[in-house]
Amino acid sequence: MTSRRPGRVPAPALALAVPAAALLLAGCGDSGGLEKAGPTPTAVGPRHLWPTLPPASSAVDDYGAGETETVKGVFVPGGDLREVDPVTVVLAQAAADPDTYKTVRKGLDDCGDPAKREKKGPNCPVLHAYYSDLTGDGKDDMVVGIKAPKQQLVVRVYAYADGALTQIMNDEDAVISVELAGHSVVVRAVADLSGYEYRTSWSYDAHQKAMLPTRDEIVRTGPPKTPSASPSVTPPAPSATPSAAPAPGAS
Repeated sequence: MTSRRPGRVPAPALALAVPAAALLLAGCGDSGGLEKAGPTPTAVGPRHLWPTLPPASSAVDDYGAGETETVKGVFVPGGDLREVDPVTVVLAQAAADPDTYKTVRKGLDDCGDPAKREKKGPNCPVLHAYYSDLTGDGKDDMVVGIKAPKQQLVVRVYAYADGALTQIMNDEDAVISVELAGHSVVVRAVADLSGYEYRTSWSYDAHQKAMLPTRDEIVRTGPPKTPSASPSVTPPAPSATPSAAPAPGAS
């Protein structure tokens, strides 16, 4: 698992200026006539720059948006993800693709095997899960965090449908916090500009059947200093409840 920053989603070049009404109705108690509200500003529309420039045919950066992965070898009792230990899911993926997990392999060895009722050790990088209906199908999906080297945090979302457990989101960054807002996962991350942070809102797309970064922005946070990259997870709204409390000493 390697750290990556997304190519920033471009904001609209220019915003439309909405003109104020030219005339306002007079208030109660006056003569009932009309009064001037001043000159009407001219609406300014977007300007198309370099109109003869041919459009790009492919993206420069591979952000992984829209990519999904079926997790094999994990039984989901009654289709309820609350009955599945997040460690079981991550271990299954690590077994299927060990190269991707080589940076956290040593930590995973401290996670134990939930199937054997082994306790999770203090160095296990898999955090306890949170649950919320992010796909809109009425069933809770599972949000998992995995601590990675260099203060990175991997944030993943898993959904269960049609008899298959599928990873529908995978993001890794120098995370400040993670929040659940409605059907979205909002990831705040350290920016490379002092006094700013990245905020990416991931939402489910029914066409891709995956979580996509539907809103990606850089936000001013205060005086010029880079915020500390200390991964944390903001407790979800009442509709999104966490998993059972982890064993003592667990991450």
